[in-house]
Amino acid sequence: MTSRTDLPPATGASGPVEPSRPSMGRTALVLGAFVAVGPLTIDMYLPALPTIVTQLQTTEAAVQLTLTGTLVGLALGQLVIGPLSDALGRRRPLLAGTALHVLASLLVLLAPNIAVLGVLRVLQGVGTAAGAVIALAIVRDLYDGRAAATMLSRLFLVMGAAPVLAPTIGGEVLRFTSWRGIFALLGLYGLVLLAVGARALRETLPPERRRPLRLGATVRTYRALLRDRTYLGLVLVAGLTMAALFSYVAGASFVYQGQFGLDQQQFGLLFGAGAFWLIAATQLNPLALRRFAPAQVLLAGTLGGLLAGTALLVLSTTGTGGLAGVVAPLWAVLFCTGLALPNAPALALSRHGEAAGAAAALLGAVQFGVGALVSPLVGLLGNDARAMGVVILAALTLGTAVLVLLVRPWQLAGEAGPAVAAGH
Repeated sequence: MTSRTDLPPATGASGPVEPSRPSMGRTALVLGAFVAVGPLTIDMYLPALPTIVTQLQTTEAAVQLTLTGTLVGLALGQLVIGPLSDALGRRRPLLAGTALHVLASLLVLLAPNIAVLGVLRVLQGVGTAAGAVIALAIVRDLYDGRAAATMLSRLFLVMGAAPVLAPTIGGEVLRFTSWRGIFALLGLYGLVLLAVGARALRETLPPERRRPLRLGATVRTYRALLRDRTYLGLVLVAGLTMAALFSYVAGASFVYQGQFGLDQQQFGLLFGAGAFWLIAATQLNPLALRRFAPAQVLLAGTLGGLLAGTALLVLSTTGTGGLAGVVAPLWAVLFCTGLALPNAPALALSRHGEAAGAAAALLGAVQFGVGALVSPLVGLLGNDARAMGVVILAALTLGTAVLVLLVRPWQLAGEAGPAVAAGH
């Protein structure tokens, strides 16, 4: 397994001893549970979006902005929490962010209007940012190269269950309670995570590897990251790929329920079926890494997504195939993004292990920030399958251009290291 060897050794009676290292499976499970807060928070209330429009007497665009608010909170929160985790360690900021998410989720139960709901969704996003950025930093603390990409694939398996289950759970919860009950369930999940994290999560960044928390130093760190052309390109590719995914998330409930007439439970099942292809690709990724470098898999996934996005736009514009003509290319887009998503972050983070928290924070901020900017476009263009196809294709076209012109993946083929993580 290609793992980090610069963790300081513990000292025993007979001299230094190698510190105990958690198993890859256990690490993936615990970190995945924290990372899953994000997809659950984003996806679980999707079946209720049309209902929220009616109950809060607002517009579809305003309700979609509550999703945008969550993504904005995720983006901004990571820029702060990343450097905090480099200075204070990983464990405390992770638990504090999760506690904020619990508080915001429970306050949603009292939200009287769409404006208050939007503010609370931003706070939810800030709290969720802790899991999103610190999980990546912990992976970088422990693993390098192909092992990091493999670990991220395992994380995507664990967190992939969230988008599969979230809309289905949300639809079932709506059978027994209102949309506010969904947020009560999110708060309960956060409380369970706090208990699990306090007991099972150990610190992976020892004091001697921490960086001072000074504004000037933080700004210089971000400036150095932005000057790395390859890192910046990989971050933009990850962000544009995520933008395509969030375009689907933002528009799916209105396309499936509004355009094609599915009910809340049918939407949840179809949305979950689509997420299966995303998960399948992330789990194919470790197998692909046995034969190909992460940069090669990233290029294949990006180009495949571009072709699938083109098919989606053509079929949705012409009306060919009805619902199946929209679902099939969407599933292909999800599969291809599942190949790209673990490898772009792994390659980007492998370049800056000395500032893993800040590097992961900037990566996450761009991913969710671009998603926040792009996802409302589906609503502005009409909230139908054609609008979704336009935005997805535009995002993947830009991502492919950045990958080819700025990153030049053929120059990265040898950077990932020779080994794939053991236990895979």
